[in-house]
Amino acid sequence: MKKTLIAFATAAIAFTGLSGTAVADGERFVLVSHAPDSDSWWNTIKNGLALAGEHVGAEVEYRNPPTGDIADMARIIEQAAASNPDGIITTLADPDVLSGPIQNAVAKGVPVIIINSGTPEQAADVGALMYVGQPEYDAGLAAGQRAKRDGVGSFLCVNHVVSNPVVGERCRGFADGLGVDLGTSMIDSGQDPAEIKNKVKAYLLANPDTEAVLTLGPTSADPTIQALQEMGKAGDIYFGTFDLGTEIVKAIKDGTIQWGIDQQPFLQAYLPVIVLANYQRYGVLPGNNINSGPGFITKDALAKVEEFAGEYR
Repeated sequence: MKKTLIAFATAAIAFTGLSGTAVADGERFVLVSHAPDSDSWWNTIKNGLALAGEHVGAEVEYRNPPTGDIADMARIIEQAAASNPDGIITTLADPDVLSGPIQNAVAKGVPVIIINSGTPEQAADVGALMYVGQPEYDAGLAAGQRAKRDGVGSFLCVNHVVSNPVVGERCRGFADGLGVDLGTSMIDSGQDPAEIKNKVKAYLLANPDTEAVLTLGPTSADPTIQALQEMGKAGDIYFGTFDLGTEIVKAIKDGTIQWGIDQQPFLQAYLPVIVLANYQRYGVLPGNNINSGPGFITKDALAKVEEFAGEYR
């Protein structure tokens, strides 16, 4: 019930932001992510940001470290704060490195909303207004419980962002949902597609009784799809993934992937702009954090997702 009330409150705020009367628009909001330029999953974030800016009449900017370097991201947050924006939206991919710059921005009077990475507790610790994202452990737990009901007892988790400990919670939650120890089931795949494919193959060859594969986004899912195809296991081994993308949607459609967990990145970018605009204009703020996911996307519910995959889904 609580989440339902928050959803309705958020919707009401969005409609207020769209009003054309008594609106002193022209705010500038900066979104800083930890994503490298090569990660296409963030295109949905960019699109959600741009659309929200249009809807409230605010200027929006997307900034990121081109290689995904967190130290570089910290400098970008500092630069964004120095430009005196009306709000910063950022991920908290590495609290040890990013907490200082975020706290400094808050101390300057810049409102901050944390999205995507980190936790609601960590967002509060750095002084952010709120957190908008998916509770990663809970999402992994729900996925593991689903897989257990489907008869899965062992798995490989392909983690392409081991440096981000919160993302690893997806693997831990999945293991707990299955009722097994995570142990050596999680591998550090890196982000190079060829390396990911080879590591998946090597693990499955060394552990032929593995019943399921869990990937944590398109970066690891796409090469894993190729690995399973080359090994003749596509459609035979249970395969679930976090997030969506063009190749993931195709794989769900052809039966290679059983389900994708949609954390709805569109909302992670769109809602903070709406919230910040209304906070600046009217001093209103939702009384809680917003869960943007998880939702399970299966073959039976692909029509709208397929239409907007990689754009708004």
